[in-house]
Order: sequence, then C-alpha cells, then structure tokens
Amino acid sequence: MSLLHILSAGAAQGLVEGLRGAIYSETGRTVQGQFGAVGLMRDRLLEGASCDVLILTQALIEELAAAGRVQPLSARPLGRVRTAIAVKAGEPAPRVDTPEALKAALLAARGIYFPDPLKATAGIHFMSVLQRLGIAERVAPALRPYPNGATAMKELAAASGPGLIGCTQVTEILYTPGVQLVANLPSEFELATVYMAAVAAKSEQPQAARLVVELLAGARSAALRQSCGFQ
Repeated sequence: MSLLHILSAGAAQGLVEGLRGAIYSETGRTVQGQFGAVGLMRDRLLEGASCDVLILTQALIEELAAAGRVQPLSARPLGRVRTAIAVKAGEPAPRVDTPEALKAALLAARGIYFPDPLKATAGIHFMSVLQRLGIAERVAPALRPYPNGATAMKELAAASGPGLIGCTQVTEILYTPGVQLVANLPSEFELATVYMAAVAAKSEQPQAARLVVELLAGARSAALRQSCGFQ
C-alpha cells in the first residue's frame, strides 16, 4: 500500500477525513495522517517525521518556508477558522456573546475543556482570554487541558454531569459527535486563524502531494471546507 503522509493541525482533521476517498482516487495513495496542536506538528516535522503534506497556521507555514522546510510556492490557503465555545450535545447553551456573559458562563462551569495552552493555537488564545477576563486563578480548578482540541472535545462529550463547557476551533467542535457549537468567542476576544496546506520540502512523492494540496484548497472541496467550519 502506498501511503501519503500528512502532518496537520487538528483544525483540519475533518477536512482531511472527508477527502480520504477523493485523495485515493486522485493519487492512488492512502492518507497516513497525524493530527494535533500546531506546535507539536511543527516539532515532529523538524524532528524528521515523514511528511508529504503539511497543514498548519499561515504563520507557521511561512516560518517553515523561510527555513527551507516547505517547497517554494506550494502553500495554499484553506480559509479562516474561528475559536468558539461548545457544550455537550443536548445541554442548555449559555450566553457567551459578551465578555460579561462569557465570564459568567466560565465561572459557573464545573469543567472547562480546551487544548494545550502551550502548543495549540486555540489553547494559547483561550488562556489569554482568561487572563484578560481576570478569572484565570478563579477557574483554575475547573480547567481540563488536553493535547489538542479534538481530544478535548471527545473528553467533553464523554464526561458526565451538567455544567461543562469547552473552547477550541470551530472545526474541531463540528467534527466531534456529542458536542454542540454554542457561538464564536465575543468580538473582543475573536481569534480567526488562517490555515494553509503546503508540500513538505522532503516529500518523497511531491507530485502526489501537490495534487493533494490542490484538492484540499481548490474549488472542488469548497463546500466541504465551509461545512467543516472554514470561512
């Protein structure tokens, strides 16, 4: 079996999974994907992990391109992904449309599920939101960080009892059964992250990788990108 290796931000997992069949039809290769916090995926690339296609934030793709880790001119934007609030499916949705409402919802939560506050885009941002709201210390006992947003949302879905809340990228919320999107963060705390796909400089099958980047970013997958949460 011929494999095509993808290192990807968790935000793009739903998109990649939705295109597995099309990728195989287009290239004759089966996707071998690793998904997680963008910092972790960058580190794995730099540590020598097999990679044909890289999907990270625009800032990291540009950083890696400058370092010669991405093939020149291969990067394509997938769209913007916003950071949002989630609850377990079927639970009442709290108001989070203003800083005051978000603060009240977080203070009332028994558990707050979110991705890695050091390496995940949404996790880093969420911790800054808690600081700006002035409640980081007060909610510390309720914080439930996980390696990435997908895992955080799966754990939220599996947790029992009321009063649980989560924060991560919209795409990871929409991709996870058992959780539901409440709303984007208030405009004062908005985070809209541009993700890009690119061919890794050391790809062993660059032609197939370029086809995959085009499939991920091109017109044929526009409707899927939108349904996954890319704008």
